[in-house]
Amino acid sequence: MPRPPMPVGTYGRIRVQGTKGKYRALALFRDLDGKTRQVERGGSTKAQATEALKLALRDRGRLGTGISGETRLEEVAALWFASVERAVEAGERSPGTAELYRRQMETVVVPGVGSLRVREATVPVLDSFVQTVRARRGPAVAKLARSVLSGVLGLAVRHGAVRSNPVRDLSPVHAGRRKPTRALTLAECRAWLAQLDADEAAREKDLPDLCRFMLATGVRIGEALAVAWPDVDLEAGTVDVSRTLIRLTGVGLVRKSTKTEAGERRLILPRFALEMLGERNPDGEAMGPLFPDTLGGWRDPSNTRRALRDARGSEGFAWVTSHVFRKTCATVLDAAGHSPRAVADQLGHAQVSMTQNFYFGRRIANPDAASALDAWHDREDESHG
Repeated sequence: MPRPPMPVGTYGRIRVQGTKGKYRALALFRDLDGKTRQVERGGSTKAQATEALKLALRDRGRLGTGISGETRLEEVAALWFASVERAVEAGERSPGTAELYRRQMETVVVPGVGSLRVREATVPVLDSFVQTVRARRGPAVAKLARSVLSGVLGLAVRHGAVRSNPVRDLSPVHAGRRKPTRALTLAECRAWLAQLDADEAAREKDLPDLCRFMLATGVRIGEALAVAWPDVDLEAGTVDVSRTLIRLTGVGLVRKSTKTEAGERRLILPRFALEMLGERNPDGEAMGPLFPDTLGGWRDPSNTRRALRDARGSEGFAWVTSHVFRKTCATVLDAAGHSPRAVADQLGHAQVSMTQNFYFGRRIANPDAASALDAWHDREDESHG
């Protein structure tokens, strides 16, 4: 019987030829195309030639992608992020997520372990790195660094540079004790809005109406700034939320679809929000953003957050961020007896539980939410009087 062929990616017996100071190590290797070829490497000693050949044979067994155990992590990271960018272009990844990964890769992962070769990215080395990041920069940054490393090493696995992804065996990143979610009380909300109304700089930056809109809807600041007048139906009393604004490096401000299908929602506006919007667009002919920048275009969420920080003034409101208005809206609806699913629908969250996701309606406008927010607002007016 003929001898069976060598398995693909393997080699036969190594032979060494030559004389003192100049040796060649040779072996037959069965390439990924099924053909057997002779591979050779040289060295000043038999041992050096043999070791050089073994390294060449090992790397030859990898997929022909240019990634091997000798490739530095920063090079693999660049290739991985290029695949993330392609996924964004195909609509398979969020531009915001890609931007988050890019920043983490450039500011944390590459400076920390980018000079390591793939074969050096072992569980102990990466575990020490991630835990150091957690100690110095907090669990959120450490978790994101771990996610980026998982993607980078996952690419190395798919290219045959390593057999398994070492990130899978890293120690878990414990978030620690989370601070309880805080929302504005009725009195705090009244004081906050009064402070904004009395602040000329805040009024010039359109902060009072923007805050009222976020309190009335529970939308994220990027979603609020992405709403245009055609998304608002003042007669029906609704607003369609389907976009958000983010700034991408090298691109600029981008108005993109919300994170999930659940994020695309129609909300019924409370009366106080309708009155505010009616005053902003009395003839109903406006077509641009609800809350434009000084030139009438889309407004940068980062700059708006900075303006809100500047408007906080006293230490009593030092904790207030744009997300507090979202939390406040959710708290008001919860206190009014709305189900967790109804509150999640208002906020555009995809999941409360698997059962609720399958058996409750999606993207259904909830008139009771508007009523609850109006009742809360009316109580505010009464207490103010």
